[in-house]
Amino acid sequence: MSKTKYSEKAQEKVGKVMHKFKEGKLKSSSGEKVTNRKKAVAIGISEAKQEGLKVPKKKKE
Repeated sequence: MSKTKYSEKAQEKVGKVMHKFKEGKLKSSSGEKVTNRKKAVAIGISEAKQEGLKVPKKKKE
């Protein structure tokens, strides 16, 4: 089983978003405060994709 590979820049982006989440300053696109850790990670990955960073495609079952 191989682990998914994210670029260093993508990892940094997710890390910055998680830092905002832990401070309680992360907001969703609708302007509401994000309180769910999984949603925070999804926001970080989404922002990394928008910047064109290397993020693996979603795994299909």
